[in-house]
Amino acid sequence: MCDENSKYCVVDRFEEEWAVIEYKSKTFNFPKDLLPLNVKEGDVIKFEVMVDEEETKRKKERIEKLADELFTEEE
Repeated sequence: MCDENSKYCVVDRFEEEWAVIEYKSKTFNFPKDLLPLNVKEGDVIKFEVMVDEEETKRKKERIEKLADELFTEEE
C-alpha cells in the first residue's frame, strides 16, 4: 500500500552517472549516486519525499545573513 507521498517508478537503464527512471508514461534522469547500490535495470523503486524543515530553516537564515551583508548601507 502506498500513501500519496510515495511514488513507484521503474529503473529503465543507466547512462553514465544517471539512472533513467520511468514514471507513468514519462521518463526522467535521476542521479545514480542517490539510489541504493544494488539497484539494477528493471527494479521497481519507491520515492518517499519529505520536506526537511530544519535544513530549510538553516538555508533561509544563511541566505538572509548573506543578503544583509551584501546590502548593508555603508555609513
